[in-house]
Amino acid sequence: MHTHQRSELFIDGRWVAPSGSGVIDVVDPATEVVIGHVPAGDEADVDAAVAAARRAFDPAITVPERRQRLRRVIDAMEKRLPDIANLITAEMGAPVRIAQTVQTQVPLAVANGFADVLDTFDFEERVGNSMVLREPYGVVGAITPWNYPLYQVVAKVLPAIAAGCTVVLKPSNEAPLSVFAFIEACEEAGLPPGVVNIVSGPGRVIGERLASHPDVDFVSFTGSTGVGSRVGELAGQSVKKVALELGGKSANVILDGADLATAVKVGVGNAFLNGGQTCMAWTRMLVPQTHYHEALDLIESAVNRYTVGDPWDPATRIGPSASQSQFDTVRGFIDRAQRDGARLLTGGSERIRDIGFFLAPTVFADVDPESELGQEEVFGPVLAVIPYTDDDDALRIANGTPYGLSGAVWAADDDTAIAFARQIQTGQLDINGGPYNPTAPFGGYKKSGIGRELGRFGFEEYLQTKSLQLRARP
Repeated sequence: MHTHQRSELFIDGRWVAPSGSGVIDVVDPATEVVIGHVPAGDEADVDAAVAAARRAFDPAITVPERRQRLRRVIDAMEKRLPDIANLITAEMGAPVRIAQTVQTQVPLAVANGFADVLDTFDFEERVGNSMVLREPYGVVGAITPWNYPLYQVVAKVLPAIAAGCTVVLKPSNEAPLSVFAFIEACEEAGLPPGVVNIVSGPGRVIGERLASHPDVDFVSFTGSTGVGSRVGELAGQSVKKVALELGGKSANVILDGADLATAVKVGVGNAFLNGGQTCMAWTRMLVPQTHYHEALDLIESAVNRYTVGDPWDPATRIGPSASQSQFDTVRGFIDRAQRDGARLLTGGSERIRDIGFFLAPTVFADVDPESELGQEEVFGPVLAVIPYTDDDDALRIANGTPYGLSGAVWAADDDTAIAFARQIQTGQLDINGGPYNPTAPFGGYKKSGIGRELGRFGFEEYLQTKSLQLRARP
């Protein structure tokens, strides 16, 4: 197996040795073999990267210059997408079919969406006697997770570049190799030194220093609600802006009269996409009591078509959990759900291969909405099926968690589904299978986060607003 050795950080336009000698092992979750290393940076490396980003920040940067920077990065990234897809399969176990499509083509669509926004955005407008200006926010600390490593980086770094900001990026420890490949694209794009920097290392060191650093103006974090709360706490001490894209426990609400077979099939696919390691996964399927047993039969037959195995096999639909710790976490949820009285319909907590962090797609029926499985994010291939009595009961269950990130509503017609969706406290809902939109705003209600990503709404997070009050014209 080819190993990917990364011994340097990218700071101030150069690859430089970290201040310490520590390294982080990158493990292939399908084979449990170490396939690479990245540096374990420390606070001194963060300070150097932030200083470089501060020097590089030019609040007067022109829009044409931003467009050129953005387009050069997108072009350099696009050339690397096949290699990045392979790295994502190797480092976090995404099946090759998913890596070559969702993991890389969606980020490209998101990137082009930001380029389109920048082509049309109005940075000045008149409001009464005021001129309202939109200016780059400043130095951005971007902290990204392992489940969609390229997508998460693109959703933060590209709008920052488009807005005229500079960035210090901290990738996940589990899947950093694909992010280093993205940084090489930034290097090839010829960005001025300090515009984009990367410091890998322990979250408690790198992430906490970024969140609390007095010279960082804005922190954009994606990850767990617990860590996001800590990021917000640290950022608040220096009164800096945060955007937090956190956990979810999204409901797939199938109303009476909906196309049950389609809703179940699409719902199962969504719940198990990326091995269930998706913050916006519809991990609770709400089914009318009158169609409950029919739905369970449909779910079981849908799950039986899922192949779990070697992520390099094009037929594989579910690869391994991305790490030993995630594997252990998911198994714990499954075991506790059984103890809590949920009925195991298919799957379970058994390791299904001798080597690798593989679990079977798991479905629980008769899940109590108030139980741990009905309330907490598992982040693995586990679906909770919950029966409800009427629409009011379905709404109560859908809104009855601390989260509000995503979801779906299926009904006999779109108007009925939309009317129900308006009452759900969540940031994004698919109506009768409406397709993903890479330019629609994405983000959460409640403990699923603060702020929005993607498209114009995500771009605006990286802008400050200034108003100039003008004298009346004679």
